[in-house]
Amino acid sequence: MVRAHSRRRSLTVFLATSLSLLLLSPVTGLLHAPEARAEARGRADAAPDPKVTETPGTVSLSVPAGRTSPGYTVDVDKDAFLLTTRRAGATVLRSAAGDTGGLRFRSHGTWQHATGLTGWTFEGGVLTLTADTTLDGATVEARVTPEADRYALDWDVKGGSPDQLGLAYDLSSAGHWYGHGEADTPAGGPGVDQPWPLDAGEVEHENFGPASYSMIDPFWYTSRSTGLRVDTGHVMDVAINEGGKDGIGRFTVESADTYRATVFVESTPLEVYRDYIGIVGSPTKSDATYEQYAKPLWNSWAQFYTHVDQAKLLDYATDLKANGLDGHTIQLDDKWESNYGNLTFDSTAYPDPKAMSDKIHAMGFDFGLWVTLWINLDSANYQEAADKGYLLKDAEDPAKPCEVTWWNGTAGIVDLANPEAKAWYEGRLKTLMSTYDVDGLKFDTRFFDEKCAPHDGYKASDYQRLGSELADQFDLQGAGIRVHWDGTAHKAGFVTRQVDKGTGWDSLRASVSQNLAISTIGYPFIESDMIGGSLSQPAPSKDVLVRWAQSASLMPLMYGSTSPVDTVDVTTGQKVDYDQETVDLYREAIQRHERLAPYIWDQVQHTLKTGDPIMRPLFFDFPGDKEGYTVNDEWMLGPAVLAAPELAAGATRAVHLPPGTWYDVNQGTVIRGPRTLKDYAAPLGVTPAFVHLGAEGAAKAVKALRPRT
Repeated sequence: MVRAHSRRRSLTVFLATSLSLLLLSPVTGLLHAPEARAEARGRADAAPDPKVTETPGTVSLSVPAGRTSPGYTVDVDKDAFLLTTRRAGATVLRSAAGDTGGLRFRSHGTWQHATGLTGWTFEGGVLTLTADTTLDGATVEARVTPEADRYALDWDVKGGSPDQLGLAYDLSSAGHWYGHGEADTPAGGPGVDQPWPLDAGEVEHENFGPASYSMIDPFWYTSRSTGLRVDTGHVMDVAINEGGKDGIGRFTVESADTYRATVFVESTPLEVYRDYIGIVGSPTKSDATYEQYAKPLWNSWAQFYTHVDQAKLLDYATDLKANGLDGHTIQLDDKWESNYGNLTFDSTAYPDPKAMSDKIHAMGFDFGLWVTLWINLDSANYQEAADKGYLLKDAEDPAKPCEVTWWNGTAGIVDLANPEAKAWYEGRLKTLMSTYDVDGLKFDTRFFDEKCAPHDGYKASDYQRLGSELADQFDLQGAGIRVHWDGTAHKAGFVTRQVDKGTGWDSLRASVSQNLAISTIGYPFIESDMIGGSLSQPAPSKDVLVRWAQSASLMPLMYGSTSPVDTVDVTTGQKVDYDQETVDLYREAIQRHERLAPYIWDQVQHTLKTGDPIMRPLFFDFPGDKEGYTVNDEWMLGPAVLAAPELAAGATRAVHLPPGTWYDVNQGTVIRGPRTLKDYAAPLGVTPAFVHLGAEGAAKAVKALRPRT
């Protein structure tokens, strides 16, 4: 009784504190609307004109501070042609020195770089620089165009027949590095590894381009509030901390075209992000509905992989329903087609698809299907599509269709830039949906491949837009779509699902840091990969599955597959039965997320006004808190909720709380930060979460997250 009285007293103190802070404290966080930012930008741009000065060793471009911009200087070292960006006298970004070189290019298979400055002019607001290089007969011309909070850096190589151009930076000069999106790493990324910050690990991402299956954008930002955007439609080769210790970031475009980049210089990383979003755009709507934010999507992939049929899917849905595992949709993934690209059911595995759909609807779920634009060569549709010119052409031989190899065989790809091909494909989708009462679709694979030639008048990056326009006609059921790079993808407001994860603790942790990376390159409506992972690994353990569900409950959306009732281990083919506690804790996570849905929906509406991310790193809200820049297992969900679920084996964890007043929803206590709680108790039934008192939405968050008794 004493303990219960103590908890009631703590709650009373909390409510009084919360109310006073809500009334008296200015609401801080991510609140500026685009119009306000544009107005502020206008004031910043009215700052005094930039100036260029020269000393014996340096040419310096200085941009004075404005009302909303910090001002900066770009120093060009004459001898080594190094570019150093400074803010308030401190270095915040410096190009790589030595044999790497800051402005580098490949000629006849050998890397070269700019060396000594040979001349400069400053006319029409553009600083033009010329430099020698390490290659005889080749020179560099670079143009620096300053604005209040950024500068454009465009450059070319004259002579030398280059085939690739790249920028290289000293990573440590800018502090820590973030952005990029899903990262290829030697440690298994993006499936089981995603370093956060990026410089804490190693990134070796070849084929970093607009046709990639990975969710990526050519944008990086740093803890010293600088950022880099490379404006290209070509494939890049990105290497960060190569070898895990070289301390250099290389951003190489695989083309001899003019290298076009923007370097942002701001006061906080959040402002760098906002500057970037000001260029590429932010969502104009949310493709997902309130219900799709509130309840999980259940997809068959990790539960069955391709070993699925009508009876198994209905049994799956029945078990979920019987155990109170709520959701808005049952989505049938790969393999339901007679052949890939036919868009017809395999009649042996699915003797009565309409009856299957009806039974799923009768349980209260919507019904969805996995689809792809890739038509296998052995599909009945392939020859028709090839004969009518509906497929992308081969880049080397445009007289024939492009053939691409994927995880399910060899295929052609429907050319969405061909109006007749697009209409043919859409017509077949709509017929399929109306015949079997299909409510929505999960589009998979890519819309283009670099082996193929774009349609006349189009470029490779246009296919991101074309894919977005296609998918936007259909309910994507919270599975979203993996389009990126082109600004249309940012504006479309799709849910973004991660690339497949493994089923271990490493993948669970990667799912968190990867969401932070995707969210902060401009895709705010994010979800983890399927709860529990897949990637053809052994079925997740009870603890991994439960902890993953708890983690996902504090993200914008939940995406389920592995049933906490039972599943099949794909590596053995054996059934795996979970216990009742697994079901109960998974259900509890679903219910927590649904209670949190009104708060999450508020954040969706806020994002539509501002472009700000919903799930974000601690330092976006608390830029002055140095410790927050390396925290990779916590995040802010909107301005009020700090999520710190257990992401490893064990029953305790350390929790870092930034400055402010925090309500511990599990303990019912109020804590003042900054503070690190060592050995915070987190047994399997506890999901650590804290509410920032005084932040917008705090009352709703407390109501949702406080444990039910």
